[in-house]
Amino acid sequence: MDHSSASKRDGVTPASTQSSPSQVPATATATAPGGGGTIAPVGAALHEPSGRAALGLTLTLITVVMWSILPLGLNLALTGMDAITLSWCRFIAAAALLWFGLFLRGALPDPRALSGNGRGLLAIATIALSANYLLYVLGLERTNAGTAQVVIQVAPMLLALGSVVLFKERVGPAQWIGLLVLAIGLVVFSRDQIAALLGALDRYYAGVGCMIAAAVSWAIYGMAQKQLLRSMPSLSIMLCIFVGAALLYTPVASPMALLSLNTTQACALVFCIVNMVIAYGTFAEALAHWEASRVSAVLALVPLVTLAVIHVGSEIVPELITPEPLGTGGVLGACLVVAGSLLMALARSRT
Repeated sequence: MDHSSASKRDGVTPASTQSSPSQVPATATATAPGGGGTIAPVGAALHEPSGRAALGLTLTLITVVMWSILPLGLNLALTGMDAITLSWCRFIAAAALLWFGLFLRGALPDPRALSGNGRGLLAIATIALSANYLLYVLGLERTNAGTAQVVIQVAPMLLALGSVVLFKERVGPAQWIGLLVLAIGLVVFSRDQIAALLGALDRYYAGVGCMIAAAVSWAIYGMAQKQLLRSMPSLSIMLCIFVGAALLYTPVASPMALLSLNTTQACALVFCIVNMVIAYGTFAEALAHWEASRVSAVLALVPLVTLAVIHVGSEIVPELITPEPLGTGGVLGACLVVAGSLLMALARSRT
């Protein structure tokens, strides 16, 4: 999920203009995609956030809401098509929507303007996100929404740790404590979800394995996305990734499955596509304004919001949404996750 000052939010000026002159070589004068600004070589320096923490937090919370309700739409859509075709539909439709929006703004990207390192990072981000989408849906087929959202939280934790190591983000003692509390909370919280699936261990373990692999691939994508923000606006990066992922899925997708969807399944597919554009747009833009470690901490709230949505939804439409168990341990774990997330996201960084 554009990342320069408020007066330049036309999706053209790259985030590299926010870095100090010492971080960008004087030779980096290539024209930015869409016109205006310059492109810094990807390998020249590490990306630094703009410092607009309030905006970064707001964008991250939007991402949390979008990802929290996504499993409900995916479960419905999967009743009418396979995981590969579902992922292909989401990528190709999201790419078309994003292309049209950037075309109207005159800000279509030109990946050829990237340096060799930049093109390599873009390829890594595309492959990693493509793998994440497929593995997540395969895992969701074999578990349930609550469990899937708990296990996938390995992803933002890996992104947070990777950002500390690779991007040298400063983390204070209070934030380390918050990360520890968050990890403990996820373990306690997930016990209820694991216990609910002990009757189908083989299928459950396969689902968890897919989710862990999805988490690793997403963390790789997130770090590549963050570094690419030095060279291209966030929406331009997402368009390139969506197009590349759609091309990867095309040879193995089954487009004819779309003709057999009923109204509910078709609406679920449209929801998943719109959710994808909003969620990844806000996530990529949040990385432009806030440290990835703090973004990751707030994303740990996703499974809690998911279970809350499932609880409310099962009361409203019980024929479509099945409630999931949440005992005393789950409630305690949820409180620890919230506390750890807030502490890591809002505590002062080490100076």
